[in-house]
Amino acid sequence: SRSRLSPTHHQPSTPTAWRLSAPPQRWAGFICMVEDLHSTEESAWAGDDVEKIIVETLDGYLKEQPYQEENVPHWINYICETVMAKLNDTKKPFKYVVTCVIMQRNGAGIHSSTSCYWDAGNDGVLTYVWPREKSKDVTNKSMWCIVTVFGLEF
Repeated sequence: SRSRLSPTHHQPSTPTAWRLSAPPQRWAGFICMVEDLHSTEESAWAGDDVEKIIVETLDGYLKEQPYQEENVPHWINYICETVMAKLNDTKKPFKYVVTCVIMQRNGAGIHSSTSCYWDAGNDGVLTYVWPREKSKDVTNKSMWCIVTVFGLEF
């Protein structure tokens, strides 16, 4: 721990007295670091939690919807905003980017790729294709939805 000498003035007519103290910002940082050590696991990227949020959102919103091209812009906005709000409610120290693609199931293909330059130990990405092909539940046969969430720790 670094310390420094800082002046204290008791009265204007007396000479300056010196005391040993640590810089306040140093102490504040130290306290935050100790708290961070205790909550590292709580604040880590949790892909399972992110996937659960995505699945709940998509199942709750699209499961019974037939594909309608005119509704897709509204759907993707709702999905992105809802997933983002639920991620923010987790209070984890991440900045998030959420993307959503909805396409009609008509036999057409799609190719997609993501690339990141980041801290692989702390940041994360999850791409979820909905509905799952081998789902036990009744699946939506009229559309595909692909949601990607990037989580960047700050």
